[in-house]
Amino acid sequence: MLTRQELLSNRELLIDKTRGALCGLAIGDSFGDAARTPDNQRDYGFITDFHKGDSWSTDDTEFALMVAKTIIEAGGDFTSQDVVNAWLENVATEDELRRGGVSEVEACNNLRRGIRPPHSGRFNPYHQSDGAAMRSGPIGIYCAGDPEKAKYLAQVDAEVSHSEEGVWGAQAVAVAVSLAMVDATMDDIWDGVMSCAPKDSWFEETLKRAADIVERAQGDIALAWMPLHNDLFSTHRSTVCEALPEVFGCLKLRHENFKSGLLLACNFGRDADTIGAVAGAVLGARYGAGSIPQHWISKTQFPSGTCLSFTKGIDILDYADKIAALMK
Repeated sequence: MLTRQELLSNRELLIDKTRGALCGLAIGDSFGDAARTPDNQRDYGFITDFHKGDSWSTDDTEFALMVAKTIIEAGGDFTSQDVVNAWLENVATEDELRRGGVSEVEACNNLRRGIRPPHSGRFNPYHQSDGAAMRSGPIGIYCAGDPEKAKYLAQVDAEVSHSEEGVWGAQAVAVAVSLAMVDATMDDIWDGVMSCAPKDSWFEETLKRAADIVERAQGDIALAWMPLHNDLFSTHRSTVCEALPEVFGCLKLRHENFKSGLLLACNFGRDADTIGAVAGAVLGARYGAGSIPQHWISKTQFPSGTCLSFTKGIDILDYADKIAALMK
């Protein structure tokens, strides 16, 4: 495993990994959303590439880009007030939060009422959703090799819209990406994720259940596949305690390269865009942009603004490079 300083001293590698993580998130988001469409389910079952035509972005990519923008505009470390300002400027101003999750809608309602973090996230009936986890990848990029800082900044960001498991899930993703950026093993990444789940919490219980399923399967995807669905099922598929154990269960099963790991995660179903986005961020951080098919990067390089209008046409590579430039 690299140290943070070793990574920062190799600017070519740093840019490759930063681009890989941010592009990987966008690719996984779009790919996972495409994989679960009725047409692709009917025609292919398991998809291995983008279908003809353009891809699109969902709230996962676009909220992650808002976090990236917050990091860039703050010059690195950001405050709770920076997060509030970003939401008031870029989210609460949307007439209709298309493709946005209910946790984000509730957070906007609270912000408009003058309620601020942590209460804007705590006074939210959907505070355990994976809406903060889906957007915390850029924090892990910026905090490469520093999981404690990643955990702290992920909490600062997540508390605007989430509480408890919703915050712990965001911390888990940021920590996973932070460790992947310095070439941590999947076992090390798993340990980092587990460190974000408080003892006796629901999140800890479902993470342990996912680990047990994968261990009993001994790497056999077919043996683990249906238990990862059935044993982790919840009525709200976007809850942290279902979606993130599914992500990291998939990554424990297949992570030897970007493409194979992403294909497994994106075809999982359930909250497939978030599962794909998180897996793509971790794998992209681990293996870099050079490991990703170039046409996948090109397909998703410029978001569609499906959820947050300001993201339409943003160059994801440019955002990645700006984050890398802040890392010293």
